[in-house]
Amino acid sequence: MNPQVGIIMGSDSDLNVMQAAADVLKELGVTYELTVVSAHRTPLRMVEYATKAKERGLKVIIAGAGGAAHLPGMVASLTPLPVIGVPVKSSNSIDGWDSILSILQMPNGIPVATVALNAAKNAGILAASIIGAFDTAVGEKVAAYKKNLEAEVLKKADKLKKEGWQNQFDQ
Repeated sequence: MNPQVGIIMGSDSDLNVMQAAADVLKELGVTYELTVVSAHRTPLRMVEYATKAKERGLKVIIAGAGGAAHLPGMVASLTPLPVIGVPVKSSNSIDGWDSILSILQMPNGIPVATVALNAAKNAGILAASIIGAFDTAVGEKVAAYKKNLEAEVLKKADKLKKEGWQNQFDQ
């Protein structure tokens, strides 16, 4: 089956973070592809990936990058598809802030949806939500996923009410 979401990252060292996007997309039944595309080391590969993404059938691109984190913004400048940026706290990062600001501070006209630092799971959920707005089956899976989150919180709240919050630190 053709991928609906492209998950790209600037380096394979980002895979430990970006894997979470793949995992949640798989759970929600959304097809994806995952590869390395560096804005700085393989700019022509990045241009080809971004400019041909829509004609290949992708509907959303998730782009993770650390350090200067130009990948999400550059890809967004080259494709009409929605791009979700995942700032990655990398070895050359300034505690992740450089990545966050590089992705967040896009100029008007070239939007990039930005999730929290290392929050590739949220990027996957957002990508599935975008697809789910037009694909009923995916939309229902996203709704069920969120309903399950609600049930988990209510279960934890009930446990605290029954056992008392003070007793939770002993376990």
